[in-house]
Amino acid sequence: MATQRGRNGKRNGKANPAEDEAVYEAILHALLEGKLKAGVKLAEPPLADIFGVSRERIRKVLHRLGAERRLEMIPNRGARVPRPTLDDVRSVYEAHRVLEAGVLTQLARLVDDALIDKLTAHLAEERAAATRGDRAASVRLSGAFHVHLVEALGNAELTRFLSDLLSRSSVMVSVYEPATDSICAVDEHGAIVDALRARDVSRAIAVSREHFLHVESRLHLDDDAVPANEDLASVFGAIKPKRRKR
Repeated sequence: MATQRGRNGKRNGKANPAEDEAVYEAILHALLEGKLKAGVKLAEPPLADIFGVSRERIRKVLHRLGAERRLEMIPNRGARVPRPTLDDVRSVYEAHRVLEAGVLTQLARLVDDALIDKLTAHLAEERAAATRGDRAASVRLSGAFHVHLVEALGNAELTRFLSDLLSRSSVMVSVYEPATDSICAVDEHGAIVDALRARDVSRAIAVSREHFLHVESRLHLDDDAVPANEDLASVFGAIKPKRRKR
């Protein structure tokens, strides 16, 4: 990644939104891919060296991920990958179940062929990502399925609530759910679509509830594990943003 340097030869923090976005996407991809283990610290100096940008710009990206609740920002200790407790997981997935039950109840009067076609096309994308083993895409698409449902209501507040939940639960899934279980989520989403296609909203709600319970049960938390120091260079080597030509 090209970066400008001052007279002293050190990287400066001159604003470059495109490069900031590339660093953000690379770190987010590593999170969703499950390459970063729970509790691992994301230190600014090695990340600055890896991406060829200033520590200030790395800090900006880490704080953005922290604001999205994808990372934990610990005062005087920096950023780390979340290490949720069992109570954290239960709270998040209970919120998912309650929110989506309300969304599906409201969708009862709005379900039409256009929505079913949109969801069906999305399921094809989810299945393709799971089949090719693209973990990051699978996690993104799994969350996007639920976003499609809430967006059909046209309520920005509900969409915002869901986005906040997904920021937390997507990292939980990436860190704690075995990658081989991704296809299960696709099948469960398909069952929700089948219920909506039949205009059976009660069944859709029941299937949705079971889906979130299943996802929660597939998370393998290890409270006793002590995270090792992550070799960040090896983690980001394969997904490091490309350097732009000068």
